[in-house]
Parts: sequence; structure tokens; C-alpha cells
Amino acid sequence: MDEEVKFIIDSTKEAMDNAIKHLEKKLINIRAGKASPAMVSSVEVEAYGTQSPLNQVANVNTPDAMTISIQPWDKSLIPEIEKAIMVANLGFNPSNNGESVIINVPVLTEERRRELAKQAKAEAEDTKVGVRNDRKVAMNDIKELDVSEDMKSNLEIDVQEMTDNHIKRIDEIYHAKEKEIMTV
Repeated sequence: MDEEVKFIIDSTKEAMDNAIKHLEKKLINIRAGKASPAMVSSVEVEAYGTQSPLNQVANVNTPDAMTISIQPWDKSLIPEIEKAIMVANLGFNPSNNGESVIINVPVLTEERRRELAKQAKAEAEDTKVGVRNDRKVAMNDIKELDVSEDMKSNLEIDVQEMTDNHIKRIDEIYHAKEKEIMTV
């Protein structure tokens, strides 16, 4: 009996934690004002006949807050890298100096900042829906348990507290990202 209860609580917590990890990954890809290697993490480059992630064919770094530098291990890939960045439709205009691909990250307009903040909010709301669905599954599992009503009630309270904590964490993550996006 106790193992079943432990399984419900542990699997619910794991599902909610995974939802938050997923949100954090999604928010990394929403750019704020400064350059970051994560901005090009979704770029796939045609290299040696196969599609490869950019970070597997080049070293990606940010020499300053407004520049992304991509140093390919094989200089013959420079045109393919530039093409892949354009195809990825990230809003960047890459250039090269024969050695590496340089992306000057444009300053965000106020309108674009608002759009990105809205996108971050939508991701946070989707994550909250996921956490609430995890709560619903746990509550249904608790109802099926063959334990006393007091035990069920206590478990439901535990699951609700867990849900509230995860929702609060989602809000904290979102507000931090929103502040990062809106800061000029």
C-alpha cells in the first residue's frame, strides 16, 4: 500500500519537475537583449551529406554582448553555416571573414521585446497547464487507492501543495525572463 502511495507522489513530482525543466529549455531559446550561443542552438548544418547541429561542426561563442562568433572546425563549411542560419529564420544576417561566421545581434525594438515577453508568458502558461494535468492524474490515482478517507485527504493536500509550489516556481522563472527581455 505504502509503495503505491510513494509511487503516486514521486511520479507526480517528477512529472512536474520535468515540466519546469522543459520550460527553462524553451525560455533559453527566447532571446533577450544580449547575444548567447543558445540563440543558434536550433541551427542544423548540412555537413558531409548529413544534417548536424551547429555546435557539432563549429565552436560557438560570444566575444561581446552583441556578437555571436562561429568558428567552424572545417573552413569549407562556412557557406553551409551561413545558409543554415538564414534557413533557420532567426532574424540574423550572418557574415564571414574567411575564418569564422560573425552574427551581429541587432538591438531589440520595444515592439519585439513585447512580442518575446508574450511568447515567454505563453510558454509559462502551457507549463502551468501541464502541471495542473499532472495534479489531476495524481488526484484520480489517489481516489483509486484502497486507503482511509483521511489518508486520501492528506495525500490530496500534499499534491495540491506540490502543485502550488511548482506554479509559484513557474511564475518566478517567467518573471525573471520577462525582466531580462524588457531590460534595455
